[in-house]
Amino acid sequence: MKIAIDVMGGDLAPKAPVLGALAASEKFGCDVVLVGDSAQIEPLLEGKDRSRVTVVHTTEVISNDEKATSAVRAKKDSSMSVALKLVADGEADAVVSAGSTGALLTGATFIVKRIKGIQRGALGTVLPTRGKNGVMLLDCGANAECTPEYLLQFGFLGSFYMNKVEGIECPRVALLNNGTEDGKGDPLRKEAFELLRQASDEGRINFVGNMEGRDILSGEADVLVCDGFSGNIALKSVEGTAMFVMREVKHVLYKNIISKIAALLIKPGLYALKDKMDYNKVGGAPFLGISKPVIKAHGSSNEESYCSAIKQAIAFVDGGFIQAVCENIEHMTVKKE
Repeated sequence: MKIAIDVMGGDLAPKAPVLGALAASEKFGCDVVLVGDSAQIEPLLEGKDRSRVTVVHTTEVISNDEKATSAVRAKKDSSMSVALKLVADGEADAVVSAGSTGALLTGATFIVKRIKGIQRGALGTVLPTRGKNGVMLLDCGANAECTPEYLLQFGFLGSFYMNKVEGIECPRVALLNNGTEDGKGDPLRKEAFELLRQASDEGRINFVGNMEGRDILSGEADVLVCDGFSGNIALKSVEGTAMFVMREVKHVLYKNIISKIAALLIKPGLYALKDKMDYNKVGGAPFLGISKPVIKAHGSSNEESYCSAIKQAIAFVDGGFIQAVCENIEHMTVKKE
């Protein structure tokens, strides 16, 4: 297994991706290709075991403030573009990057390319829920405008990922909507609902109906389908609420001597809750519908997060997700009359 790492992307580049890749290589026994400025990479490798490490030198970096399409086309020697090309050419099995989300999606689409028959690649992220498995929110930011067929394909993609990579038997697929009743929503949601229900009636996916925003973390679904606009708002709302609640809990528990004593008593439970909500332990968000595994790590990913993202990439490769999509693509398209 060989994982290509864009070591120039992200807030903590290149140190965090390099050290995270080394930790993952040692922990999971995978080969890593560090793609970026070798003058910055080499000092970080001094005294380290390099038996599973390859360095590929590049001269350019795509920044977050650049227009995605033009940057990918113009900067062919950027760390992101070269890492994606290694995967496209079969010289690596998957790629991990914490760089610009838009540029990574553009590069994945034009360099690695979508699976034949997939209309749009989608960005999925697994959020913690009341259960142990979590729920994949798909799409969470890649496609602001969608058609009913896109949402149908997102339902299939999320279902296959949660089954093949996360090991969930018969994942429950829901549609994010402004009510749970069958007839709720705008024309996009109504049409997508019918397509998802038809696929469920045919036994292709396990569609459980509409879901409101307040139930995202309830554990009642394994995949939550949405367009990228509402999905990104939902994701950021959940993240913001989680940060607010954790800050308030900390404030209450450290308010006085009595509350501090109480905090000591529940400390193990608090750490467990913190770990459950820590994106550094999740890794990253996969781009689904692309012909090879592409993982988008958080922009502020640290060493632990990169290690987790590489673990996720390995599971993606080993799970057989892409093969499952290819074998079922005929069921994931709307039949034209």
